[in-house]
Amino acid sequence: MIKKLLPILFTTILFSVPVTGAELVVGVKPAPPFVIEDADGDWRGITIELWERLADELDLEYRFVKRDLSGLINGASDDHLDVVAAALTITSEREKRMDFTHPFYSSGLGIAIPVKSSGWLATTQQFLSLDFLKIVMSLLGVIFVFGFLVWVFERKRNTEQFGGGIFQGVGSGLWWSFVTMTTVGYGDKAPKSFGGRLIALASMFTAIIMFSGFTAAITSSLTVGRLSSTINGPDDLYGLRVFSVPSSTSAAFLDERKIIFTPASTLNDCLAALAAGRADAVVYDVPLLRYYITEEWQGTLRVLPQTFERQNYGFGLPPGSQLREPLNRTLLAELSKERWRDLVEKYLGEKY
Repeated sequence: MIKKLLPILFTTILFSVPVTGAELVVGVKPAPPFVIEDADGDWRGITIELWERLADELDLEYRFVKRDLSGLINGASDDHLDVVAAALTITSEREKRMDFTHPFYSSGLGIAIPVKSSGWLATTQQFLSLDFLKIVMSLLGVIFVFGFLVWVFERKRNTEQFGGGIFQGVGSGLWWSFVTMTTVGYGDKAPKSFGGRLIALASMFTAIIMFSGFTAAITSSLTVGRLSSTINGPDDLYGLRVFSVPSSTSAAFLDERKIIFTPASTLNDCLAALAAGRADAVVYDVPLLRYYITEEWQGTLRVLPQTFERQNYGFGLPPGSQLREPLNRTLLAELSKERWRDLVEKYLGEKY
């Protein structure tokens, strides 16, 4: 009987006593406001300050090492990291490779969209957008090419309509090219040479193709920016330009829903694309979206009120870590204190 009880007693003692003396390696990844890296290399944020409190209660020595997301998960699963302190979502797939403490923060995924102007100002901004200007410049370039070519063929054969100096002749060619390609067709100028008529034939076919595309491009330029006003949830994201961070829980959600998205290396890159008009929406963790937008994109971007796909953040640990039980007990005690609620309010402006 004693021999049977010894393993149980040993396991109980092992998982009840905090490890002291040895320096723990704590993996971190910048994810404001949970993990913030200052310019001088110091770390702060909700997760960092919570960990410091837990480590102080358990008398643990530690040092922070910076890793990317895969580095954190791999480091915990192969024992290179003793603790992972980040905005790390607890998922079933990650649970297969590592252990987690109890959750210390619960939220969900959200959608960021641009704050759009309305009325004539929004329309004016679209007409002055880079994409629209590129379309106009391309059209003017094609008109110039055909106008110049018709002048080359007609300047001697048709001097009455395309004669004069080079500026007058090319100007007449441009006028002819413009009215022909826009299908206005005043008929005041027309090529007479064989080469000039071939150019005219080519310009007509080009005009049919180009102006149909030009009309569609103008429509797209003026309306695609307004699509965000129709986004109310994940079901509205199909067919839009959605950005997210690869290997994240938001990316997994989009893949599961068969929503095509463009990956960007960081959340800030995603939001920069959204602010620049290269994206219609960004999907990511709600608290991180709100923090980034408040800090850098206030008045330009906003987060929809709807939250979906619940996310629980916890500390990551190697499988079978003896730190799990003492951390969990200390964590539950810390989360019941007023100073924890003050910490969340300090960074997120909300009571937990």
